[in-house]
Amino acid sequence: MAKEVKKTGFAFGKENYRILIIGVVIVIIGYLLMIGGGSDDPNQFNANEIFSTRRIIISPIVILTGFVVVLFGIMKKSKD
Repeated sequence: MAKEVKKTGFAFGKENYRILIIGVVIVIIGYLLMIGGGSDDPNQFNANEIFSTRRIIISPIVILTGFVVVLFGIMKKSKD
């Protein structure tokens, strides 16, 4: 008869946690790219600053990339 060996410890290995942290940092960078564009004067609207390429295109792509990296870090099989 074969004995079942229960493996105790963390759910993820070191590499998984590294990938997760990298993904979270990428998501934070994406959100930091999105901030700004406000005006001190509430009667002034600057559409060029609010709807800039950085805020509308680049930032969401960076955020989605970060979420994909986090998902990869979760799904990657641990070698331990």
